[in-house]
Parts: sequence; C-alpha cells; structure tokens
Amino acid sequence: MKKLEIIVRRDKVDVLKSRLNEMGASGITLSNIAGFGKEESYTQKYRGQEYTFYTVQKIRVECIVLDHRLDEFIDAIIETAQTGNQGDGKIYVYDVCDAVRIRTGERGESAL
Repeated sequence: MKKLEIIVRRDKVDVLKSRLNEMGASGITLSNIAGFGKEESYTQKYRGQEYTFYTVQKIRVECIVLDHRLDEFIDAIIETAQTGNQGDGKIYVYDVCDAVRIRTGERGESAL
C-alpha cells in the first residue's frame, strides 16, 4: 500500500476529489495548508493598496492506494490538477506498512 500526499491548487480540489472517488479511492483526507515553493511570494491589490503575501494557500489531499494501482492514480492526478503553470503542486508517495480498521480490527488491504 502507498500513501499519496497531494498538494494542489484550491480551485482543483473538487474535480480531483471526484476523480479519486470515481477511481475507487478508499478514503480521502483534506487539509487547508499554507506554504511556498519556488514562487515564494505574490502581490495583490486590495482597496487600492498592494499587499505581498509570503505564503500561498493550497489544499493537501491524502489517500491510500494499492501498490499495483499507484501509477494509474498518479497519472490521473496529474491529468486532473495540471495547469502547466508554476504552483500546480506536488505528489509525495510514502510506503504504508499496515492499516487497521478500528471498528472491526481488520488489517492490511481489507482495512481500506
């Protein structure tokens, strides 16, 4: 099993959630996050004043996928979230040693 941690633009979250759900993701966790990458900061005008923001608001999407479907999920995420512009996000892949469903005590893939 693999854990996918996906950092995406806020405007891509709804379509990404739908796509992951269609593909059979067993559960999705969403978190509001702020940070910066290569873009470091951006400037916006608000009521005639310019403001510089040093963090960018993103969404972190986490889900667990089976090993044999990893590439399929990664390709779908890229296809769904990619705009071709800086700040599209990242996908991090982690090994998952085990999963346990608290309610039933099931372990491994059956716990998903």
